[in-house]
Amino acid sequence: MKHIAGGLQWAVFLIASSIAAPIAIGHVFGMDTAETALFIQRTMFVLGLACIVQATIGHRMPINEGPAGLWWGIFVVYAGMVGVLYSSKEDALQALQSGMIYSGVLFILLAVFGLVGKMKKLFTPAVTFTYLMLLILQLSGTFIKGMMGIQNAGDAIDIRIVFGSVVIVILMFIMMNHKVAWISRYSVLLAILIGWTLFLVIGKAPSIASVTGKWIDFPEILVYGKPIWDSGMVVTAFFITLLLIANMMASIRVMENLLKQSFSMETKDRVKQGSIASGINHLLAGVFSAIGPVPISGSAGFVGATRMASLKPFVIGSVIVVVMTIFPAVMSTFAALPAPVAYAVTFAIFSKMVEMAFHELAADKQQQQAYKIVAIGLMVGVGLMFVPSDSFVELPGLIAAILSNGLITGTIAAVAIEQFLLWRQRKAS
Repeated sequence: MKHIAGGLQWAVFLIASSIAAPIAIGHVFGMDTAETALFIQRTMFVLGLACIVQATIGHRMPINEGPAGLWWGIFVVYAGMVGVLYSSKEDALQALQSGMIYSGVLFILLAVFGLVGKMKKLFTPAVTFTYLMLLILQLSGTFIKGMMGIQNAGDAIDIRIVFGSVVIVILMFIMMNHKVAWISRYSVLLAILIGWTLFLVIGKAPSIASVTGKWIDFPEILVYGKPIWDSGMVVTAFFITLLLIANMMASIRVMENLLKQSFSMETKDRVKQGSIASGINHLLAGVFSAIGPVPISGSAGFVGATRMASLKPFVIGSVIVVVMTIFPAVMSTFAALPAPVAYAVTFAIFSKMVEMAFHELAADKQQQQAYKIVAIGLMVGVGLMFVPSDSFVELPGLIAAILSNGLITGTIAAVAIEQFLLWRQRKAS
């Protein structure tokens, strides 16, 4: 009974920390309530399976999988390319779906050939800071517009939506840093429930739509068509995979330290197995047309607060999430969450990424060199974000895909500059 209660709590934590991503992505791609419900269904199904895969053949620790913030950002970026590089949202989503599969293959290959540690060396604190800041800068406009109720160019700001969004952001920050453990632990869930209620009161919450007439419905596969070759997405998937490997390693190390210090549990170095499992999980995300998952570092805080270090309740909770996804009524209810609520909660969550970015930069031992790398990377990346997408249509596909993505180009510039400076130092010595 204790394990079942613990499993329910894990299920609530997994859903609460993951639900905002598919709703926000559905909104930027203009999905209707039914399409969003199915996207949520597929994403939650994959996340539940991903937790089970990691717990059985991966790192084998109670670390829940959540939608990767990096993939989340790329979804938003590619939504902006619809009508420019992609003729429809389905074409863009097909490229993203294929990107998950590319990433899954890369995860497995890098682990099998022992390149995980070597490739990670490219992502020094300066490069990681540049990437995170470019991602945040690129997404901030989307979050703010969503919190104002702006969907298309020319839309007027809705004061009621702005009011509701500001209230949610303030509550989210208060609850995230609350001294009462259970409030901070469930801050995302509480903010969503309060925000949803507030938007119902002000008349800005959509009605719950029926997805299908079935009581039970299993997630579909390859919703946007067969995998395709997209050279721009290959480059994007390469960089995303390297950063996700670094993210995975950090999450594993945090949980290892917690289990050793607080629970006197011995752990094994399972980074390689974790990487292979992450590859399998990304392949699942591609096959089920969902968002790529990543181990969430916040799991350590959850385990420390609840004192649930055992894998049994974690696996039970993951199974509960998988089972829930086959009931359309449950998923359509989640899909009716107002998009501004998801954006407001996400705004607060992503503010933590800004803190993470500055902590990364502070860890660089060569600060002056790091400043130069960051300056060039940010100027290149942010500058390209202001270049109209139509300006790249005459260029070859691969070059257009890279240059039209300030996030990737700025990161490549930072890597290139740093490697050049390191090469010059080695030559001088």
